[in-house]
Amino acid sequence: MGGQGVDLLVATSLSEARQRVMGVDCVLLDLGLPDAQGLDGLRQVLEMASGAAVCVLTGRSDEHLGIVAVAEGAQDYLVKGQVDGVLLTRALRYAVERKRADENARRLREVELRQAESARLERGLLPQPLMTTDVVAVHTFYRPGRHAALIGGDFYDVVQTRPDRLDLIVGDVCGHGVDEAALGVELRVAWRALILAGVPDDEVLPALEQVLISERHAGHVFTSVCSIAIDLTHNRATIRSAGHPPPLLLHHGTATPVATRTGLLLGVAPRQPATTNIPLPHDGWSLLLYTDGLIEGHIGQGDDRLEVDGLVDLLTEPATVAVPATTLPAWLVSRAEELNDGPLADDVAMLLVTHANGN
Repeated sequence: MGGQGVDLLVATSLSEARQRVMGVDCVLLDLGLPDAQGLDGLRQVLEMASGAAVCVLTGRSDEHLGIVAVAEGAQDYLVKGQVDGVLLTRALRYAVERKRADENARRLREVELRQAESARLERGLLPQPLMTTDVVAVHTFYRPGRHAALIGGDFYDVVQTRPDRLDLIVGDVCGHGVDEAALGVELRVAWRALILAGVPDDEVLPALEQVLISERHAGHVFTSVCSIAIDLTHNRATIRSAGHPPPLLLHHGTATPVATRTGLLLGVAPRQPATTNIPLPHDGWSLLLYTDGLIEGHIGQGDDRLEVDGLVDLLTEPATVAVPATTLPAWLVSRAEELNDGPLADDVAMLLVTHANGN
């Protein structure tokens, strides 16, 4: 077998093999070892050398064990006395190739399952706005960061409970992955339920924080949120923020950060979120809510980041005037990525609410 480029290690017992099995491509296993008999030995080898292909050796009288061994996870079996050097070499090579094919198929299945799971979570994080009014239009946007395109914990929602009342929320669970996304779904669903149930405004975010604290997988997990209740009749907005970037008021080519009291992040130290009331222009307006992934990208090769001021600059560029509201969120991400010289690292979620008379 030396001519086939095979390095051979021999162990006469399972305990000896345990010390030498790391890094091998294939194990040729006798089912009659002194310290392991039959399928028990196979199961131990599969556990200690999960990345290696396994071929089992059986006697003529117990060839049926070879068939069972393949069903248990071995790649092949050989019968003692019926194997020469050429057949053995070929069998070991084929076993290694089958193991690699099995591993590739397993990885592909895992990717497909993760994609399906992410798709389900995304549907929970990013619902259709629940609204009937035509006084305002809502444009939504979501893009995962560059973390293998895995969905994170950013979420948004829009609910209209009365003809003159529209509620919106944008939130960001810290971290990336399935746990954060699942928590984001729970918070988004809980918020919608609280709004639809008519819970008093000042009690909604504290109740949401209780959900966060009870459902988070670790004590350090926190969430930033910005919720807005819009009075469509009197053109007023009530903004409640918990550690979230300020929304921007867009009006006649200007972009102004709303001077909100940001309050503490949910899950850090329970307290009443800060509240800000602002009038909205009667001749048309837009409100932009976003997660911090949009403004944390770098500007060129230095350490400077876009931040809120940079986002304001983007929104007041001359080219922005020609961008319709339906594509403005995607355009902003595209411009932020240009300045970042590549994809943004964090997830980005946006809500753009535009008054019918607005831009």
